[in-house]
Amino acid sequence: MSELYANKFADGIIASKEERTKLLERMENEEVHFLRLMFSDIMGHNKNVEIPASQFKKALRGEIMFDGSSIEGFSRIEESDMLLVPDLNTYVTFPFEQSRGKVARLICDVYNIDHTPFSGCPRLTLRLAVKKLKGMGYRPVCGPEMEFFLFNRNQNGDPTVETHDAGGYFDLLPVDKGEDARREIVHALEAMGFEIEAAHHEVAPGQHEIAFKYTDALQSADYVMTFKMVVKKIALDFGLHATFMPKPIYGVNGSGMHTHQSLLRDTKDGVVNAFYDPDAEFQLSDIARSYIGGILEHSRSLVALTNPTVNSYKRLVPGFEAPVNVAWSEHNRSPLARVPARRGMGTRVEVRMPDPSCNPYLAFAVMLAAGTDGIEKGIDCGAPVDKNIFEMSQREKSRLKIKQLPVDLNEAIVLMKKSSFMQETLGEHIFNQFIVAKGKTWSEYISTVHQWEIDRYLTSY
Repeated sequence: MSELYANKFADGIIASKEERTKLLERMENEEVHFLRLMFSDIMGHNKNVEIPASQFKKALRGEIMFDGSSIEGFSRIEESDMLLVPDLNTYVTFPFEQSRGKVARLICDVYNIDHTPFSGCPRLTLRLAVKKLKGMGYRPVCGPEMEFFLFNRNQNGDPTVETHDAGGYFDLLPVDKGEDARREIVHALEAMGFEIEAAHHEVAPGQHEIAFKYTDALQSADYVMTFKMVVKKIALDFGLHATFMPKPIYGVNGSGMHTHQSLLRDTKDGVVNAFYDPDAEFQLSDIARSYIGGILEHSRSLVALTNPTVNSYKRLVPGFEAPVNVAWSEHNRSPLARVPARRGMGTRVEVRMPDPSCNPYLAFAVMLAAGTDGIEKGIDCGAPVDKNIFEMSQREKSRLKIKQLPVDLNEAIVLMKKSSFMQETLGEHIFNQFIVAKGKTWSEYISTVHQWEIDRYLTSY
């Protein structure tokens, strides 16, 4: 690839030559010796290529290639070369001690070798969902609540499911490794540009939550990926194991990723929240009601993306504050969608079924697309359900037309396969690759003999 052609591509897709030069100078001034070019695979795992300073200029022109056939769900071996196209807005240096200069990162979109966007790139899928809303005059913002467990490691350094505390929700405990680790995580995230609103112990022993301020949907998804990496790294430094597995322990609350969503709109008088209407019922605009309606309409087909593991559905059971019912409410936490009390610029819908094992780019994309579809079709969300749905009879739920979310990954995949909406939103590549991968996961799961079966049947038969 000629330098002239590379610069032309970079000017059009990445940033101007002046902006790229400015960043190169900044990295030199900050004594950055290595640059991590990060991206996400379809399943939501962080991937990266690390390059030395001699390659920085090439990286900022989008010239760094990698083998896409080595990434699950990306490409076939005969068409494996792919390009990492960095988003310069994601530049940050890692706040961790380095022995030989600083390490920085850029989050990248994935392009084909012919400089066309790769249809299997999750970040580009979210970009498309955001672009559609922006074309309608809205700027989507998201604020996920990130929950995770901190567990001890054994003498060999392997993770266990043993925790170091017996704390509960908002408990103030004697200082321990978990509490110290949580504080260090907050410090690191703030150094990387996060605005941390709160950090606290969650309901289950060893469970924590760190909340960061809502922001534009794409940046919020980037934050989730960064958050997971930082939490795991610092937990390891403290001799602990951090997991975003939804339900690591039977009989206690699992970890969710409740996702708060709003649509902002620019007006001559400034930025307004399109979900807020002071004169409407519940002070929710027609846009808000339709957005919620779209979420409810498509929830059963998109849950495979928001809750993508076998283990996800062991969290989505009654009794542990996780939603299993397709409905919305103002105050009630038993439905999957809740509208918190705050109004004005704080008006939002909290979608409660996602868990932190999801790929945030794909999860946000399908939720935004569902809300968009609701707006375009005028799907009203109906009346709120303010009673505890967990205590309702099946007859009452049927009368109120309250459907249930899928009970396992297989049912979720079946519903996703039937959805033309999901195929259109994700594109053929991601849609098919995801279904194939999760189908294999389910087959492995149902054919595996689990310890529960050994304990239950080995001596009984």
